[in-house]
Amino acid sequence: YVFRCLAPVDFPANAGAMERIVVRTRPGSVLHALPPSAVCAGNVETSQRLVDVLFASLAKALPDRIPAASQGTMNNVVIGGRGFTYYETIGGGAGGGPDGPGVSGVHTHMTNTRNTPVEAIEAAFPLRVEAYRLRRGSGGKGSRAGGEGIERAVRALAPMEASLQTERRRAGPPGSAGGGAGRPGRNSLVSGRRTTRLPSKGTITLRPGDVLRIETP
Repeated sequence: YVFRCLAPVDFPANAGAMERIVVRTRPGSVLHALPPSAVCAGNVETSQRLVDVLFASLAKALPDRIPAASQGTMNNVVIGGRGFTYYETIGGGAGGGPDGPGVSGVHTHMTNTRNTPVEAIEAAFPLRVEAYRLRRGSGGKGSRAGGEGIERAVRALAPMEASLQTERRRAGPPGSAGGGAGRPGRNSLVSGRRTTRLPSKGTITLRPGDVLRIETP
């Protein structure tokens, strides 16, 4: 994927394009898991972080071609209760690059997902979307700043559970060529007047009235 991004626009997408690319991994590593290691989310989380690693490794050789890191996660949220299950991924910021600033509020790299309209969510599930907006100032400072992340907050209208699978909650996407890092993401649960910070991955119980807030990198 990374080398295809760097190829000319009219480069043919066929098996010959990958003929000279050899991937070497270390057995027992994250990218070459061995039984009984648990594996999950390779196409949504691991792949995102690997793209940033590969782009960063090529940045010194191709400074006029390589963008800074993007949000590095797909912010997976699964919400389920009696008679329904809802799974969504939430966009974030794309890294700024030689051609200009990064795009805000989008999915980046290998995603193949679309935005879910607020009206569709509220019509189909016992959920109310309390907020859906850009995180102003989250893209990092630079002459070509990164795109802004998203804040998505949903209120439970019935008992349910939510599972999160997210990345870049401790540190934000690093800047490039002297630019600043983007703001890390944040997951939180608002129950009444109490706000609890949630880990990047895990499952929680939502009571009617609770708000799950996801702020993306």
